[in-house]
Amino acid sequence: MAQSQAVFLEGSLFKHISIMSLTSSVGLMAVFLVDFVDMIFISMLGKEELAAAVGYAGAVLFFTTSFGIGMAIAGGALVARALGEGDEALARRRAATTLIFGFIFGSIFAAIVWLNLPALVALLGASEATQDLAVGYLRIIIPSLPFLLVGMVGGAILRAHGDARRAMTATIVGGLVNAVLDPILIFGLDMELTGAAIASVCARVAIAAVALIPIFRHHGGLAWPALPDLRLDLRPIFALAAPAILTQLATPVGQAFVTRSMASYGEEAVAGMAIVARLTPVAFGIVFALSGAVGPIIGQNFGAGLQDRVRRTYYEALLFTAIVVVVVSGILFGLREPIAALFTATGDARALLFLFCGPLALLFFFNGMIFVSNASFNNIGYPYTSTWVNWGRHTIGTILPVLVFSAWLGAEGVLIGQAVGGVVFGVLSFVLVRRVMARTPPDLPTEKEPFQRQARQIVLFDHRR
Repeated sequence: MAQSQAVFLEGSLFKHISIMSLTSSVGLMAVFLVDFVDMIFISMLGKEELAAAVGYAGAVLFFTTSFGIGMAIAGGALVARALGEGDEALARRRAATTLIFGFIFGSIFAAIVWLNLPALVALLGASEATQDLAVGYLRIIIPSLPFLLVGMVGGAILRAHGDARRAMTATIVGGLVNAVLDPILIFGLDMELTGAAIASVCARVAIAAVALIPIFRHHGGLAWPALPDLRLDLRPIFALAAPAILTQLATPVGQAFVTRSMASYGEEAVAGMAIVARLTPVAFGIVFALSGAVGPIIGQNFGAGLQDRVRRTYYEALLFTAIVVVVVSGILFGLREPIAALFTATGDARALLFLFCGPLALLFFFNGMIFVSNASFNNIGYPYTSTWVNWGRHTIGTILPVLVFSAWLGAEGVLIGQAVGGVVFGVLSFVLVRRVMARTPPDLPTEKEPFQRQARQIVLFDHRR
């Protein structure tokens, strides 16, 4: 039985959250750290337009990566829920169908984006010379999106099995590939942005390969579906993936507005924003990992009907977030000067960096609150609630405060306004999760009862074959 693989139904929830988040974050930070090192290398070239081009390209890459995150959320939630219900065969089949649909949809999405790259970069406010650099960089990376999706969905499947260590290994290998190739291609072969792009493509292929291998070696492989099964699974996958993708696409839309707003203050300000954008996931990689880490814990307990553990997972994840944010914010504040010196940041770039390493870092707790809330919504049957929260946060919660604070404080006001919107919608997401969890029927089993009572029929989709 697959119950033996549903490892989150017993034991300390805070321990599960800590282990899953820390191991997942190591892999994430391996990739983010390479992006961070990319930025250091490009800054060392002494060409401000290259750093600005990476900033514009980053907004587009965030847009495409968000599609992969949405598919990974769907695959992880469905596999975790099937394991919690004790249906190992369904878990293997859902894993296979999510990978297949992810590769197909990712290829179509990549083609659409690739064909419209000049228009997308122009929308961000890039100057003509910087726009050409950003488009050339993206034309190399975007076709590798299907491989990134395979790697992301594969990692989500591993985490759904509680195997965060091997999911971490896949991203670490990708990070190492990128780290080794970057200096060789950027400096050794004098390829500059082209070299950085080629290194990123190689890293994505490596992540996909390493994520798939343990699924076959350690978790029973994939149950390749027949055509009727593909049709049967499309509905539940689409029902979770569509809102999850819409949820994730809100972030690059908001970031695009922030980038365009920052462009009005010159390329130095855009370069500063690009440094902050690369530093944020490195510094707060543990918080970024929470969505993928908490989702399987909630999904397994929800599938088994252990609503008390579902609620406590949410609150203990928020406690974990608060601890991480306070510790990391203190470290960033203490290292402000060395970080600025590392990037030779001056003027607006230095001011923006110091602002982030000061009070804005503490406010990242509210972004973590949104991450945990969205993971909860996606795994307990309210995926569109996370969609509305994220879109609200990155439209109304970004545009209005950015306009107000930038008019008042200039380039620094852009980042302040973005952070203020996060506070408002972080609190809103907390209120909504409490309301959703309060609707849970009172007769569901608690963690003190045998979790063999997981046969309750309030799952989102009927998976009977």
